[in-house]
Amino acid sequence: MTQITAKLIERRKASTGLLDSLPDDLHPVLRRVYAARAVDPGALDTSLAAMIPVSRLEGCDAAAERLALARANGQRVLVLGDFDADGATATALVISCLRAFGFTDSAYMVPDRFRFGYGLSPAIVAEAAKQSPDIILTVDNGISSQAGVAAANECGIDVIVTDHHLPGETLPDASVIVNPNAPDNSFPSKHLAGVGVAFYVMAALGQRLAADSCISAETARSAVAECLDLVALGTVADLVPLDQNNRVLVSQGLKRIRGGRARPGLQALFAVADRSCTDAAATDLGFAIAPRLNAAGRLTDMTLGIDCLLAESFPDARRRAGHLSELNTERRELQAAMQAEAEDLLLGLEQEQVGPGGSAVCLYDAGWHQGIVGLVATRIREQLKKPVIAFAPGEDDTTLKGSGRSVQGVHMRDVLAGIDARHPGLLGRYGGHAMAAGLSLDTDKLELFRQAFAAEVELYADRIEESDRILSDGTLAAEDLNLGLAETLRFSGPWGQGFPEPLFDGRFELVSQRVVGKRHLKLTLKPKDSSATVSGIAFDQPKLDVRPNYPELNVAYRLDVNEFRGIREHQLLVVHIECV
Repeated sequence: MTQITAKLIERRKASTGLLDSLPDDLHPVLRRVYAARAVDPGALDTSLAAMIPVSRLEGCDAAAERLALARANGQRVLVLGDFDADGATATALVISCLRAFGFTDSAYMVPDRFRFGYGLSPAIVAEAAKQSPDIILTVDNGISSQAGVAAANECGIDVIVTDHHLPGETLPDASVIVNPNAPDNSFPSKHLAGVGVAFYVMAALGQRLAADSCISAETARSAVAECLDLVALGTVADLVPLDQNNRVLVSQGLKRIRGGRARPGLQALFAVADRSCTDAAATDLGFAIAPRLNAAGRLTDMTLGIDCLLAESFPDARRRAGHLSELNTERRELQAAMQAEAEDLLLGLEQEQVGPGGSAVCLYDAGWHQGIVGLVATRIREQLKKPVIAFAPGEDDTTLKGSGRSVQGVHMRDVLAGIDARHPGLLGRYGGHAMAAGLSLDTDKLELFRQAFAAEVELYADRIEESDRILSDGTLAAEDLNLGLAETLRFSGPWGQGFPEPLFDGRFELVSQRVVGKRHLKLTLKPKDSSATVSGIAFDQPKLDVRPNYPELNVAYRLDVNEFRGIREHQLLVVHIECV
């Protein structure tokens, strides 16, 4: 939501030496933006050649060897996914590659988080064992599943763990572990998403099978390359920092999407989101596509999402994507109906219940019910700009059900995974993604959880974006407010977590304003010391209460490309307004 209250606008700083080292043929504004993000000339290369080699990720070769043996012996491989967009894309990627590589007996499961909790639990192993797998391959989970791996071992099932989450003090006794954050793993990039780890493992498998003459080198290459669109989606959706290696992966995925080579499932998801697949940007993936996978509230929804990604024809994918869109509409309507009740509950909260001290907030009220706590957590998060978990009584007097909402820089599901690793047995079932998660808890463990939650969030303190300031890339001259620069900036990313999209600030005169779409503000602005005007849009912003002679405004904005009915124009995407 665009803010009209005063905020500190702080300009990003860049060393003159780094600025001078960047190529002269880059637009001066882009050079300034890159330098402020510590991008040196070597980091400008986002070709696949710049990707950290597959051989550098420990465990990939061992995983490839075990999977190659499974293929040779006709063994059954069961992929165990996770309940978010990263897990869904990783699952689809692995299944897609196994099929292309000639695996004749592969399947996938996503645990029902309400029945089995998060990851490879003993309960889900018992359920998986009914399918008689020889291998369980986890994606985006498993590094904290000591009990689940032990249960699989007892059943004679080998486990290959592929994950990116932080491990606890003890690793599971799996046949193979592939995790850049595992102890002693020297992989240079610690920020791979779950789908990124899966990509590396499948690339290693393709190389191994090609070396053994089981498949052609072209099949090994193309099957994995065709999954880069999934890698881009899962990486952006999981809000992992876009370091150089992740920028390579996301950039290559976007290149496939823009070139019309996205899989039918992604094309269909773009279609139901009313977005252009060929002009897709990383933000389109995060805000338009990922929610249709993240918002799946039931196991059948998540299965539908993965099947959509795996669909081989656009009509089939479009049907599944349309169903997902309908489910999202139903959820939005339900949320709107519950919003009023949540607002009433907030009015009764005492100040000492919500802060202001500490870096995290943990709330419980015996009078709340489970359908409301997510909305309560959202509103408190918006007020305090801190991660929040709100609890309500569970089905009986011994359990609590909680819903968490996070802020930029703090991955909520990773926080819970960290607590689970450091305090075994404290949590019941849990799951979620970067900005939202759910969990269950024994009633008598609430205070211990509150302490553990605060301590875990403190580990993310240096990554939390301060809410009382705006980091700006400086001002733009009036002549730079044009479509050319807007497109240059759009396609010079990918921008995302840890590599923020360029944001500028400046002083403008308000020429006109009107509300569009019932809740968005369409603006016509005139840059200071210029006779030209520029259009702007401020989402979720009421009309400005201004004097008749129109005051000057301090505006923080992104220079964006507006596409409407085939016409492309530059506009200011306003994120902050202050009347001078």
